[in-house]
Amino acid sequence: MAVFTYGTAEFWVLIAFLLFFAIVFYLKVPAQLAQSLDARADTIKKELDDARLLREEAQALLADYQKKSREAEEEAKAIVEQARREAESLATETQKQLADSVTRRTKMAEDKISRAEAQALAEVRGAAVDAALKAAEKILASKVSGAKSDELIKQSLADIKAKLN
Repeated sequence: MAVFTYGTAEFWVLIAFLLFFAIVFYLKVPAQLAQSLDARADTIKKELDDARLLREEAQALLADYQKKSREAEEEAKAIVEQARREAESLATETQKQLADSVTRRTKMAEDKISRAEAQALAEVRGAAVDAALKAAEKILASKVSGAKSDELIKQSLADIKAKLN
């Protein structure tokens, strides 16, 4: 039983099959197919590399923006803290100036009161001296008479004024 005899269909299928493969190998279809697949693989690899680079750039940008955000927050906190310290310093300085002003005004008022007391005391003493002199003058004038009395009165008045003032 000959399977591949000249007139049978199997024979012509075998011939067509061998001819097909001969043409395929003669035209280098497997090499072209491999080259096409390699080119497609290279394209996919390049796209994957580009995607990886883009992802790395995006991550770098994200990290940079996060860093800038943290720095901005820290700077804002520092500014707020500085403003708080300045406000506290200003409040302390204002309180100190107010206390100094109150102390200074109190001292000025006390000095003014002391001067007024001293002036009033001097006026009272002056009035008392004048009253004492007038009383002494009347008493001496009534007890002593003549030229000698005038001289004694003047001398006594001068001594009293000197001692009281």
